[in-house]
Amino acid sequence: MDLTRSKEFSGQFLDWVRGKGNVLIVAHDNPDPDSLAGAMALKHLLLKTTGQDATITYGGIIGRGENRTMAELLEIDTVHFDHIDLDSFQVICLVDTQPGTGNNSFPEDRTVHLVIDHHPIRDVCSTCRWVDIRENFGASATILLEYLLANDISFGTKLATILFYAIKSETQDLGRDWVKADREAYLYLLPLANNRILYHITHPKVPRQYFFSYNRAIENSRLFDDVLVFNLYAIDNPDIVAEMADFLLRMEGVEVVLGMGQYQGEEVVSLRTSQPEIIAGEAIRVVLNGLGTAGGHHTTAGGQIKPMVGKQAVQRELENSLTRRLLEYLGRKPGRGRPLIQS
Repeated sequence: MDLTRSKEFSGQFLDWVRGKGNVLIVAHDNPDPDSLAGAMALKHLLLKTTGQDATITYGGIIGRGENRTMAELLEIDTVHFDHIDLDSFQVICLVDTQPGTGNNSFPEDRTVHLVIDHHPIRDVCSTCRWVDIRENFGASATILLEYLLANDISFGTKLATILFYAIKSETQDLGRDWVKADREAYLYLLPLANNRILYHITHPKVPRQYFFSYNRAIENSRLFDDVLVFNLYAIDNPDIVAEMADFLLRMEGVEVVLGMGQYQGEEVVSLRTSQPEIIAGEAIRVVLNGLGTAGGHHTTAGGQIKPMVGKQAVQRELENSLTRRLLEYLGRKPGRGRPLIQS
């Protein structure tokens, strides 16, 4: 871990923010463990160094069973974005997201002071006062852990557990999109994390609707050689699209999965690949170009299209359009596709 870089950057930011008033930390919408862990770590860092008790906020919902269990057991203190008065905050921080990405609720016409992220940098970040974006890192939580260690900030088991689980889930136990710093952070946090809580997080109880989503994903999947496309249509949990994409990528012979579903007037899109020569983040931006916002990493990516009309015919048309774009990008021949399950 590069504690020298982290000490210099965090020290400069902390000196700047000290005494400036209320601090708002914005996680991305429907936040995952990495976004919540990074926000919690930044909140802890600010409290211990400047005495400022920051507020963490996010839009959407915490939908995935693991994430809901994590938020409950680790007592993650947040205020939903719908209940935030932006005019009462003098400092705005974005963690694991950036201005204008479409995956956070912060208005694009307002000033952002600090951005900490590990996704490809956006041009709009040049307008932000402080930016620490490490595109090669597997998790934003690794960056925030470096800040804590560089400033000699002690932290308890709950924060250690959420930071560990963030790196664990974001990199799939160091199986994808990780660098040396992520491994060092993972090994540092491992003996500090609460194993009992980790067990409950990774084995959550889920509602009946969860299994309906599995059934619909399988029934609606189409195969185009090594590319699989599925459509969940109306969903009550935006995280379920990414979860089903991860699940279907396990199928033999499948190297790329594109999934979609509509949540509250927004089309949620996920892309997964196990092909090293395919950059998922680049592919999803091409597929959604002119339709919505998108971003991601080497093997995982996602995007949003809004607003969307709820009729299934419209969603089928969108599915066909996105499939054509993806196959064209990958250099695959277009076709009708074969059903995953044949009667």
